[in-house]
Amino acid sequence: MERMEGAFAIVLFVVVGVAAVAAVWALATSKGSYEQIGRGGMSIGDEEAPRTGGGGAEREAEIRQMLEARNARRAARGEATEDVDTQLRALTAPTDDAELRDEVRTLVEATNSRRVARGEEPLDVEAEIDRRLRDLS
Repeated sequence: MERMEGAFAIVLFVVVGVAAVAAVWALATSKGSYEQIGRGGMSIGDEEAPRTGGGGAEREAEIRQMLEARNARRAARGEATEDVDTQLRALTAPTDDAELRDEVRTLVEATNSRRVARGEEPLDVEAEIDRRLRDLS
């Protein structure tokens, strides 16, 4: 019995030792893993996240696919279908939101004041507002 207890103690210490070495190795090799949790193309406020290059054609194709599927469901129920192209234009048309434009203007003006303080040339406010709104849509 005493021999078995001694063997158990040896096995226990070996397993704990191997687990400790594995934990230290995992910690050392996974430096940036925790910083990457929750990051990706859909992340909010993650400036380093890769952005899809506008995605206009892909976005329109997906919206068209959704509208065609909705029309197929309507047709299966015996309801009238709607014009996909008209709906697509309505959904993808740029909106002119005055409040959003004012917020972007405030942001551009703040950027300009920082640029001037650094001795850089200020941006054209209207052109920069238009560019940023285009980037958002």
